Amino acid sequence: MRAITAFLARNKGFFTFMLCMIVFRSAVADWNVVPTGSMQPTIRIGDRIFVDKAAYDVRLPFTHVSLLHLADPQRGDIVVLDSAAAHERLVKRVIGLPGDQVAMRDNRLYINGQRAEYTDTTETGIHDDQLGAARYVIENYGAMRHRVRLSLDRPSPARSFGPIKVPEAQYLMLGDNRDNSEDSRYLGFFPRREIIGRTRYVAVSLDPENHYLPRAHRFGAPLDSAH
Repeated sequence: MRAITAFLARNKGFFTFMLCMIVFRSAVADWNVVPTGSMQPTIRIGDRIFVDKAAYDVRLPFTHVSLLHLADPQRGDIVVLDSAAAHERLVKRVIGLPGDQVAMRDNRLYINGQRAEYTDTTETGIHDDQLGAARYVIENYGAMRHRVRLSLDRPSPARSFGPIKVPEAQYLMLGDNRDNSEDSRYLGFFPRREIIGRTRYVAVSLDPENHYLPRAHRFGAPLDSAH
């Protein structure tokens, strides 16, 4: 017992630092590995995204309990959430806000009766034989502007839905890879309390198709750089 006490006393600075880091990652900021392509082309498989956990709430560390409400998610935000419906952590884009009427017709969004605008874009550097050929477009609605991936080989059966009204304190979210994303079309609306943070930047990126070598050009890259 004395040996354990002495060991803790000698290393109290290290343990204090580790505790502070754990609390910081739980309540302030963290990074998440992205293992799937549901947000391509915005977020690529192998990206480690920076998550601002204080973007919307100050939470009690290690819980979802909000101590201070700071803001609410806005349309177009890329958020990280602990989804009870999916039984896992998800990264999706906020499309429908509480009270919105949202519909989709052949992968074209209509929000509150207004159709989003779509323009073609040339996307390079993304090759995924499993997903097949795709068309990339810029989706533009109000202040929301980002790229989406539309499959040419394997269209989703959920390319059309609605119109549906988003309930209070809930959000409709979609993946940017519209034909290969498990999102609100399959899981329903996501409650506000499940949203744990917002991401706007890639922290680091490793290429799983090239021996996990770094993609240096993506280090610190901003998301939503539509072109």
